[in-house]
Amino acid sequence: MVHDSHPNADNGARARAIGEELPRATAELPVTVRCEDVTHRYGGDSSRFRAASSRTVTALRDASFKAHAGEVVGLVGPSGSGKSTVLHVVGGLLEPSEGTVTVLETDLTALSPAERTRLRRDHVGFVFQQFHLLPSLSARDNVALPLIERGIGRRERQRRAAAVLERVGLGDRTTHKPGELSGGEQQRVAIARALVTDPEIVLADEPTGELDTETGARVLELLVDVADDRTVLVATHDERAIEVTDRVLRLLDGVVTTDAR
Repeated sequence: MVHDSHPNADNGARARAIGEELPRATAELPVTVRCEDVTHRYGGDSSRFRAASSRTVTALRDASFKAHAGEVVGLVGPSGSGKSTVLHVVGGLLEPSEGTVTVLETDLTALSPAERTRLRRDHVGFVFQQFHLLPSLSARDNVALPLIERGIGRRERQRRAAAVLERVGLGDRTTHKPGELSGGEQQRVAIARALVTDPEIVLADEPTGELDTETGARVLELLVDVADDRTVLVATHDERAIEVTDRVLRLLDGVVTTDAR
């Protein structure tokens, strides 16, 4: 468990605080993510890395839901419920065994692996439970890494990275390396890295899992703050997500059991 020992920078007024009414109507906002009857299996004939006689595990079963631009959706459930599988399918990291996944009006199941990679690179940002920061690089250089693939020059990369670090409350720590930052600050660097390409969709997989309760709450609120017109999907077993997200999908044994505001 990591504790955030540094003072929390002022991020400005939060768009939605814990317990605040969420009046946003999504009916008029464009649908950015749509899953229809999505099933994903591991093992057996579904994986070339297992013998055909291996037991097949259904990680996701007939899942159907949609998410809109500007909407923050919590995926809540115990470990093994299918939350991460949803994110991997939406992010094009996994091809579902059955069903259709449409992201930004593009059917991912109709794309080649290379095409899925391009869509993910250009339109999706990821935040993970483990921070995945390079220890030898400063916060600014870690955040700037995704811009290298886009052919953006060093000066512009540094400018964009510094701007997004300022937004997540780390404007005074741009030159600090991960080992000089608290756990909460490292996760904010990871969030900044996900945002630096200005993606339409942000997928966060257990972003509070390595943090203490108070720091985890601040990270959840930060993800809500930076949503703007993005779609944010947050997979978590943390029930606090219910209080800060626009909508909650509850999963159990690979099944979406509840879809509620």
